This record gives sequence, C-alpha cells and structure tokens, in this order.
Amino acid sequence: MAALLAVDCSSIPPARFHSLLPTELQPAAAPPAAPVFVELGPINVPPSVDQPQWVIRTADDSLRVLEQERWVAPLRDELRAALMEGLARRWGATDSRTAAMPPKGTSWRLRVDVLRFETVAGSGAWLHASWSLASNQAGGPALNCQTQLREAAGTEPLALAAAHRRTVARLADQIGAQLKALSTGQAAACGDAG
Repeated sequence: MAALLAVDCSSIPPARFHSLLPTELQPAAAPPAAPVFVELGPINVPPSVDQPQWVIRTADDSLRVLEQERWVAPLRDELRAALMEGLARRWGATDSRTAAMPPKGTSWRLRVDVLRFETVAGSGAWLHASWSLASNQAGGPALNCQTQLREAAGTEPLALAAAHRRTVARLADQIGAQLKALSTGQAAACGDAG
C-alpha cells in the first residue's frame, strides 16, 4: 500500500512558478531632466484570473485551470511590480510610495484596471487595460486611455509566460511615453492598440 501511495504521489509534477518581471534588461529611454514621481495604486484584475493557478482558454473555447503553472505572487502584485519596473527602468520614473525623499512639486497618480488578461493556448497572451494618469496639482493635466495588446505564443507555458511579460512591457512603454510627455509639458495622447 505504501509503495502504491509513493508511486501515485511521485507522478504529480512539481508546481512551476512564473513572473511578469522582465528576464532581460531592456534599453532605457532618455532619462528625464528631473525625477518623475508616480503613485501606482493597486491594480484591479478580473476575478476569474486573480488566482495563483493559470486559467487557460482552450481551442474549444472552454477554460482550463493549470494547477501546476502558477504566478509567483498574486497576479495584481505581479502586474504592479512589472509595470513599475518598466516605468522605472525605461522611463526614469520613481515610485512615490517608496521614494527615499517625498516628492516635491508635481507627481502623477496612475490607475490601471485590467479588463482582460487572457492566456489562449496555441494563440498567445491578451491584455486589455484601462489606465489613467493625473497630476497631483489642482487643474493639472490628466489622461484616460485604453490599451489592447496581444502577443503570439504557442502552447508551452514558458512561451505563454514570456508573451505575458511582453504585453506588460508594452503597456509600461505606452504609459511611460505619455508620462514623459505630460511631465515635460508636451501634448499627450493615447497610444495605438495592437
């Protein structure tokens, strides 16, 4: 009996953990003349994907939970960390919540609501988000946008995780470009979806 239990338990593969943080360094954009402070609040995600296990849409349009494929942290935390990392590394933004010195002057409130975060086996990763940037100054500039991104990938979980990292990096770049424009007094507009 013990031998049968040992064989049964050993047949379950160990959980594999994935992150949305980039695995390789991306080239930085030109650093801003002055620090750009961003307050990125909690990110809202659809309840259907707000769990450690991956939820995959299959070819027959049904959903399947992959128990052994998991995010290393809650999805909303992974998204927040990856977006802030992209804004900091590529656009010179500083998280005002963790800054060594409180920001003086203008800082920016960033709100991100993920409307769709989908993994489609054999197709790729989808990210549809509504986001807004607003100045902390009364009457300051504000911008409200929606972004829809898709990155192709096959069925292998590592490729799907990489596709999700690329969509989040692209979202950070769209937000970063507009943040840079607004913080330097230029006109800002929502970027192209794609």
